Amino acid sequence: MLQYSRVCLDTFGYQLPPRILTSAEIENRLAPLYDRLRLTPGRLELMTGIQERRLWPPGTKPSEAAIMAGRIALEKGGWDPARIECLIFTSVSRDMMEPATASFVHLGLGLSPTCLIFDISNACLGFLDGMVMLANMIELGQVRNGLVVSGETAEELLESTMETLVRDTSLSRKAIKPAFASLTIGSGSIALVMERAGADERRCRLVHGSWRASTVHSDLCHGNQHGARTTLMETNSEELMHRGVEAAWRTWQIFSSVPGWGGEDVDRFFCHQVGTAHARLLFERLGLDSGKNFETLETLGNVGSVSAPITMAMAMEQEAFKPGQKAALLGIGSGINCMMLGVDWGQ
Repeated sequence: MLQYSRVCLDTFGYQLPPRILTSAEIENRLAPLYDRLRLTPGRLELMTGIQERRLWPPGTKPSEAAIMAGRIALEKGGWDPARIECLIFTSVSRDMMEPATASFVHLGLGLSPTCLIFDISNACLGFLDGMVMLANMIELGQVRNGLVVSGETAEELLESTMETLVRDTSLSRKAIKPAFASLTIGSGSIALVMERAGADERRCRLVHGSWRASTVHSDLCHGNQHGARTTLMETNSEELMHRGVEAAWRTWQIFSSVPGWGGEDVDRFFCHQVGTAHARLLFERLGLDSGKNFETLETLGNVGSVSAPITMAMAMEQEAFKPGQKAALLGIGSGINCMMLGVDWGQ
């Protein structure tokens, strides 16, 4: 279990890609498949609750997306890049195998040579893991501040998936199911400056957290490269949903056992967003009020590691999460891993 007393969430910054791709447009691309298998148009939005997702211009790299969000966070918080002491890159997407994508972000943001930099990779849970790693260093006094970034790029996965579904005429209704989760993915980027909290801190503080792993189910979602520019993902969506919610229930038992962090104590929930069925099952299983769940799923889709933190950033911007309230970030990633973090916005 995690407990912090000195960690402040200073400033979020995020960037939404300029291109909007609707679920209806995806189905238009898949018209030959829909016609051949007699699938009803509108099923993608109906099944997922996703009306649209965002995409970057062709060729945008994960580091470039993260740099955009990082610049916004630094400028919004009035931070001199030279003051940042640690940079953690946390996306599922990355520029290449080597070097660490954090090195490109570090250069692009003009951070100091004394800034500690590294990548964390843990599927859609990466950003929350980055928050924890940075919080640990701040709490221990190893650094005074740092920047966590993520830049997800869904373009290649979406394009590869649509091309494959149309090209392979041997696919049956059953055979296409593992690919359909890939059509929920969207792009976006998020950054968060964290620093040591002051004695009379009034900003958001990271104060609490818990986690659980259920790696016996690590075979339920696999993403791989298939050739130079072909990325495909196979997902047993229904089984992944149920096993993920099971892991979340176990994590919630630990998280909510701390006084002041039960379901009735938390004002807002920010989740890794996969689909409406997943959210409904999650809140039912945990016995939580779904009215407290702030969502961006309909317009952003599943943005991987960006999903939960960008939803929190937008809620703060829209004053749906405000001073005097508590929030919980509920993260679930394939693997299966689950992490929940408690944020207290003291007055």
